[in-house]
Amino acid sequence: MQIAEQWFERRTLSNNITLITEPFVSPLLRCNIWHVRGRHKDLLVDTGLGVTSLRPAIEDLLEHPVLAVATHSHFDHTGGLNEFDEVAAHPAELDELTQPTFGTLTAADLPRELLDEFATAGYAVEDLFIDALPSADYDPESFKLQPVNPTQLIEEGDVLDIGDRHFEVLHLPGHSPGSIGLWERSSATLFSGDAIYDGPLLDFLPESDVAAYIDTMKRLKTLNVDVVHGGHEPSFGRSRLIEIVDAFLQRHDAF
Repeated sequence: MQIAEQWFERRTLSNNITLITEPFVSPLLRCNIWHVRGRHKDLLVDTGLGVTSLRPAIEDLLEHPVLAVATHSHFDHTGGLNEFDEVAAHPAELDELTQPTFGTLTAADLPRELLDEFATAGYAVEDLFIDALPSADYDPESFKLQPVNPTQLIEEGDVLDIGDRHFEVLHLPGHSPGSIGLWERSSATLFSGDAIYDGPLLDFLPESDVAAYIDTMKRLKTLNVDVVHGGHEPSFGRSRLIEIVDAFLQRHDAF
């Protein structure tokens, strides 16, 4: 297997937002890591898989104290949370963050029926969830998710103030019980985690709740957003959001 010279890639968007990704991670687990620079604090939305250390790779972006927010507790989003002093998450995700029950780079560790569900959804699952190593001596079998004790529990209606920017917490359950989004009203921008993104949405996980997901989708359809930065895949606008929501609702006969 090839050795990656750089594990992370980044792309700077407008409005002091930077997208950080792990290109050698399988699309199923390739989380979008979002850095938002504020006047007094930097916001980090999700932290990726944790194959290798995130913070040193983005240290040059971090001009202020960092608040790392977990949109939910799935291991592809929380692998680097332990590297940051301030961590925020929804209370419904707390148990999995403090006492992780699952995290792997090996497909064989997943139940066969879940792998079949991923394939049906459109994800090709290889034996390993990475196609490169961060170093020559890295052993994928050694991967282990580190426990995290959030310093701040956030719920519906809370506001994260980073100086010149303010993000309202939206509780968006369905994919997981404590999935959240961060909505900046002034710019009509939503960081949506895995509640919605432009790819196969996963509503069949053991902790998923389809009825709650349907309600979340109906809510998102009414939200005043111009751009959605999801937990996976490219960002998109309101018209695409409506298409994704309608396809989900149609699939569940939930119009």
